[in-house]
Amino acid sequence: MIGLVVAPVVALVGLWDDPGGAPFVLTAVGLALTVIGPLLTSRLLSEPTYDVILGWDPDAVPADWQAVRRRYFTLNWVRAVFTWVAFALFLAASYVHLR
Repeated sequence: MIGLVVAPVVALVGLWDDPGGAPFVLTAVGLALTVIGPLLTSRLLSEPTYDVILGWDPDAVPADWQAVRRRYFTLNWVRAVFTWVAFALFLAASYVHLR
């Protein structure tokens, strides 16, 4: 997880000479999505939901167990989409910077 944040920050420092340029903006947005998606979504939403699931008695699950499970899997998809979009933005920034 540390690499998800450190690598874009290092890239931003290298691109600091043109903060309005496309590579800088793409990397900054990718970094924001990395922080919002995998880090904040996990810490504030997914992990507490998973803790609820782990607290269930397997022999007597609550009546709304399917809704809670659906919420957990939806949050996993949100994290995945944010991660893949951030990765695409990092690739785009690299391409624009190197051409």
